[in-house]
Amino acid sequence: MTELTNWAGNISFESPLERPASVPELQELVARSEKVRVLGTGHSFNRIADSTGTLVSVADLPKVIEVGDGGVTVSAGLRYGEITAALQSRGLALHNLGSLPHISVAGACSTGTHGSGDTNGPLADAVNAITFVDASGELVTLTRGDADFDGSIISLGALGVTVSLTLDVQPSYEISQVVYDGLPVDRLGSDFAEVMGSAYSVSAFTDWVDPDVMVWRKQRAGAPIDNEWLGAHVADGPRHPIKTMPADYATQQGGVPGPWNERLPHFRLEFTPSNGDELQSEYFVPRAKAAESFEVLRALGNQLAPVIQVSEVRTVAADELWLSPSQGRDTVALHFTWIQDEAAVRPVVLAVEEALNPLGARPHWGKVFAADAAYLRSCYPKVADFIQLAAKYDPSGKFRNPYLDTYLPSQA
Repeated sequence: MTELTNWAGNISFESPLERPASVPELQELVARSEKVRVLGTGHSFNRIADSTGTLVSVADLPKVIEVGDGGVTVSAGLRYGEITAALQSRGLALHNLGSLPHISVAGACSTGTHGSGDTNGPLADAVNAITFVDASGELVTLTRGDADFDGSIISLGALGVTVSLTLDVQPSYEISQVVYDGLPVDRLGSDFAEVMGSAYSVSAFTDWVDPDVMVWRKQRAGAPIDNEWLGAHVADGPRHPIKTMPADYATQQGGVPGPWNERLPHFRLEFTPSNGDELQSEYFVPRAKAAESFEVLRALGNQLAPVIQVSEVRTVAADELWLSPSQGRDTVALHFTWIQDEAAVRPVVLAVEEALNPLGARPHWGKVFAADAAYLRSCYPKVADFIQLAAKYDPSGKFRNPYLDTYLPSQA
């Protein structure tokens, strides 16, 4: 039997994977199980999805992509690449996308995955309705405006098994992606508002040692392209986020206009990553603390150098989802792609948190972090409310696992 692992291969799952083929079959499975967790596409880097009981995939549920007055309703196991192509064919679009189009919609929303853009909230911010199976096996539907809604979307799998989501849509739009080399690292801090406000979605790539930063500007088609900008210049060819890697699988660059779903991700849908030889961490600090966060990371540059592959800087607009890393504040996301050596990476992660936590950093729920339950409660202000909400839909702790017991204990 092939070992079941996450995408990166750093987490192995011992529980057999159940794959119900219908919603009633899923309901019956949940009702009779003592413990249940859901495994999506496995793009988390910790044990958030692990189970001491039943491990479930919703990928085999009937595929649903239904456009109506409320947006598009999609089955939870679908991947973004599947629904975005269908929306584009109908002349519709989502507000934003993550780096990979291969991740499942429910998994991405439940862990707080995001794209970039000063005015763009996380992917979960597009959800206006959710249907999930609660601990008793019953279907629960919540819509935007319901009392429990803001706690139910980024839920870490603690409320139940998501069956479907309804997402806000808008008319389709085109994006042109332009990569700039050589932005002086000092200007990332001194001209931060201009850098991040220069396009619809902006990513800056650095290792916190190199004096030059690479910037990917994903702008609405028709916006002017500056050959020289803030000391940087248009790249002379396609780029991968990691400078030493070939750019074959990156989405179209060079300012060529194209559909939103083919430009907002960093990587092409037709490139199917089987595994990632990496670990990831990510921290979210208030936008007002951006320059300070860059200073402390540059001071750690020599410590980061042996284990970092690349770091990505993005902005995320404030939202009101309880466990969102950008809940209540405009945010700067500081992403780290590490080498796949947990023993070497862990001490550096701790050093990063010691430097960023005084700035109010919130760790990403699905990545490698060192924070404990007390710190998470202090930096995510709605944790106590969320724990009560989870108990409402799961009074016996059926959806709890060691991850939730460690970081969101029911008894604080």
